[in-house]
Amino acid sequence: MSFSKDTKNELCGAEISSDPCRHSLAYGMVLFSKVFTPSTLSFTTECRPAALFYSNTLSSLTSAIVDITVTLTRKGKEKSLFTLSVPDTEDCGRIFDYFGHVRTAPSLRINRSNIEDEDSLACFLRGAFLVCGNVTDPEKDYHLEFVVPHMNLAKDLSKIISEIDVMPVEPNIVRRKGSYIIYIKGSDCIADMLTYMGAPMASLEIVQKKIYKSVRNKVNRRINSETANSNKTALAAAKQIKAIETIQKTQGLASLPDELRELAELRLENPEYNLRELGEALSIPISRSGVNHRLTRLMTIAEEITES
Repeated sequence: MSFSKDTKNELCGAEISSDPCRHSLAYGMVLFSKVFTPSTLSFTTECRPAALFYSNTLSSLTSAIVDITVTLTRKGKEKSLFTLSVPDTEDCGRIFDYFGHVRTAPSLRINRSNIEDEDSLACFLRGAFLVCGNVTDPEKDYHLEFVVPHMNLAKDLSKIISEIDVMPVEPNIVRRKGSYIIYIKGSDCIADMLTYMGAPMASLEIVQKKIYKSVRNKVNRRINSETANSNKTALAAAKQIKAIETIQKTQGLASLPDELRELAELRLENPEYNLRELGEALSIPISRSGVNHRLTRLMTIAEEITES
């Protein structure tokens, strides 16, 4: 099951604290249905709990009969498509009037009289998300959106979200395939939005995934850095060993000053050592810079031998 469906399942089980909240929730669902007119009301979803929740909420509040048609788009229950509709046109008109919409109005807009307070607004947005919302799996991206069929309705929804006092969110609007998309980016904003609508567990999962990805990225950066350093050390050691072997084959290591001979022998015996480890392994330990200076002298002697 997708993260978006899991989120909707959680929202369907969220507590509804009062009758005004139930009213606002139902309003959010019908207003953002695929079709909401005085003669037609329909909504399509792949989320079975959302379909049943829509049907039960609307029926209990308005006494309208809601039909549910199930279409199997693929094998398996997860690929079922649920289409909900109110077959009686008189019921559609009564629902339209119930929520205070004017049948002759030129466009569909949010009727704010159906939203009494902050709790009602949260339920209204919950209803809207259940019928037209999606949220991306936080493992892939941080993106939450509402897909709205009408421009003015999309603008109204964007405005009402931006006005939420307890949650500073600024949604954006784009047009896609004939619909208007109100979307929110950013893990913190999306987590706040889900909590606000009544899905704290989905919100917590986003936070957990963000922490996990942050830790994973830090570990990967550290591993990459350590690998790069190891490769750099190995390459440098190979050059140093080649230079020492040149000296050994031509004039012998015994020709070197004691401090260079000891380091040369140590390097040949321990090609994996870094400069610090080489310095600590000498009979008289020296610093990394001291080791580097002596190795440079060995490299210079080898170059002189090669050039002569």
